[in-house]
Amino acid sequence: VQLQASGGGLVQAGDSLRLSCVASERTYSMGWFRQAPGKEREFVAALSWSVAHYADSVKDRFTISRDTAKKRVYLQMNNLKPEDTAVYYCAANDSPVSLQKLEFNYWGQGTLVTVSS
Repeated sequence: VQLQASGGGLVQAGDSLRLSCVASERTYSMGWFRQAPGKEREFVAALSWSVAHYADSVKDRFTISRDTAKKRVYLQMNNLKPEDTAVYYCAANDSPVSLQKLEFNYWGQGTLVTVSS
């Protein structure tokens, strides 16, 4: 499965941005991770078919959604903060995922999101 993420850019604090990721095949779960400079990659949000999971740091600001027919997953990011600055990676898995089991088999290239203060 190949994943292609897009939608990153430079925005100001408080702005919104929507990331998009298209998969070459339909998968059960899709999600987003991010990696800030000098930090480890961290979980952001995931959809296990239609069940959404979020990291506490983005809950109430970010929304993950998917268009299964188009094999796309979106990440709507509102009220962006400078600490959201990171490379965002799309991921997919053939099986269900949960907050206790965030295992993804497929990864796309990242898209950079920069939030200025």
